Amino acid sequence: MSGQLLREARRRAGMTQRAVAARAGVTQPTVARIESGDVHPSLERLLELVRACGFDLDIRVTTLDEDAWTMVERGAAATPDERLDRLLAGLELRGTVDRD
Repeated sequence: MSGQLLREARRRAGMTQRAVAARAGVTQPTVARIESGDVHPSLERLLELVRACGFDLDIRVTTLDEDAWTMVERGAAATPDERLDRLLAGLELRGTVDRD
């Protein structure tokens, strides 16, 4: 997840890995390994890298929405066909598509 955050910040800033690395005082391969998920930086290091892109992280503790989490788990466990069926069923309910 930290790699995805860093990649998103870097892309939004229009920066290369080399540019982020130079600003943060690390090497380009370090940035690449973090973005690929091979390395999991500390929160402090991730914050430094994101700030090098000109962004900040807004981290808050919030109440866990069990219903939403259950939906995510079900979606992750579903096959592609099951996901498609659920999507089509939802569109049918909205009157957007007719399966027949």
